[in-house]
Amino acid sequence: MHIFFTILDWLVFIPLSCCVAYMLFYAIASHFYRQPPYANANTLNRFAIVFPAYKEDRVILKSIKTFLEQDYPKDRYDIIVVSDHMTQETNASLKQLPIITLEATYENSSKAKALILATEYLEKVNYDAIVIMDADNLTVPFFLKEINKAFNCGVKAMQARRTGEHCNTEVAQLDSTSEEINNSFFRSGHNAVGLSSALSGSGMAFDFNWFSENVRNLQTAGEDKELEVLLLKNRIHVSYLKNLPVFDEKIAKSEDIGNQRKRWIAVQYATLARVYKDFPKALFQGNFDYCDKIIQWMLPPRLIQIAAIGLCTILALLLDPIPTGIRWTILCTVQVSAFLIALPSSYYNITLLKAILLKLPYLILITIKNMFRLKGASKKFIHTKHGD
Repeated sequence: MHIFFTILDWLVFIPLSCCVAYMLFYAIASHFYRQPPYANANTLNRFAIVFPAYKEDRVILKSIKTFLEQDYPKDRYDIIVVSDHMTQETNASLKQLPIITLEATYENSSKAKALILATEYLEKVNYDAIVIMDADNLTVPFFLKEINKAFNCGVKAMQARRTGEHCNTEVAQLDSTSEEINNSFFRSGHNAVGLSSALSGSGMAFDFNWFSENVRNLQTAGEDKELEVLLLKNRIHVSYLKNLPVFDEKIAKSEDIGNQRKRWIAVQYATLARVYKDFPKALFQGNFDYCDKIIQWMLPPRLIQIAAIGLCTILALLLDPIPTGIRWTILCTVQVSAFLIALPSSYYNITLLKAILLKLPYLILITIKNMFRLKGASKKFIHTKHGD
């Protein structure tokens, strides 16, 4: 019996150790990342800015009016709102602005359908690049200037730094914290070692011709991961613009963030199921960027990993304090250290500690519950509600 539990212990400990090591490596690497100093651009590229908006009446007008304040020539960019199931009052207000409003009433709505509709409309005009924003996104006046600099330096795909706004609840605080940790692990950390940044779903910019040729391949609720696959297969590097913020309104309620994470987890594993067979070929061809992405999607949901390591540490300390308990305690400490290294110091405050104590256990339980309810979630559009 002792041998059985020893084997089981190591079968759990080794893969979880690899997951923690992966996170620690990129957390440390993120501190060595410096955004390239893109030179001032002599050419002013023409941009299409697309805002897919499904039932986003509360936030869309503010986002559009803010973006119209860009310090960039007005004749060099167009804003396109795909209004899906929004009220006629909102649509009428949008049509009063100097933008393009495309109305859609899909029976089964999705962001991918909105992007395809917008691109088909935009193909009539000669655009150089396309920028994808969420309906609640706000950004700085120099956003397009910085995107233009990067494009003129040869960057074909890029991700701006999404960061939390309106973090006025414990859940919103945790959501924003998670976003910043992801920025370190999967964006600045990856760019620091020469690998592609992960996409965030908004604040993204692409070469228009490439996007137009590939957007019709998007089929699921995880369009950002589908885009990552297409980009990496084509060996197109995704650059992370750490110094270019896009403010994203964070989720305020536990049940809403649970639905969002359910979709994310389902999309991650559905994508992994489609692409894991590509790993040997990508490795043989030296496409390490794609290999790393497949490994990244093998990682368990972070809340599940936290719970698993925490529970195993407690059991080990109770059943076999030395040496098993010590080994698990070290792993648990390293995991916490990886998160702290990845998180900007500005987040170290009593508000975050309160959020962790009050809401994190409940969110872990929601995530565990959702692991048994993933069927069909990767294809079904789940609208993310934001706080009022």
